[in-house]
Amino acid sequence: MISKQTIGSQLAAYLHHEITLPDLVNWAELALMDGEFVEQEAQELSIVLSRLGAADVRAFGLTWEDCEELLHQLGFSARVEVAAA
Repeated sequence: MISKQTIGSQLAAYLHHEITLPDLVNWAELALMDGEFVEQEAQELSIVLSRLGAADVRAFGLTWEDCEELLHQLGFSARVEVAAA
């Protein structure tokens, strides 16, 4: 079942460099085609997944601001932590 939490977790994994952009795009495309959505959230989730599914197209891309906005739409906030290497 695809929920806001599911998508938020995938976006977080991408931002933490645990998955690549192609992995995120592939996951979003598959989730959009085959996923079952939480009924009350289906339209909103489809919009976010559509945006993620197009992120590998140069004209769309996926910036930090895009991720921040998508997370906000899902009810999350993003924070950056900087640490010494």
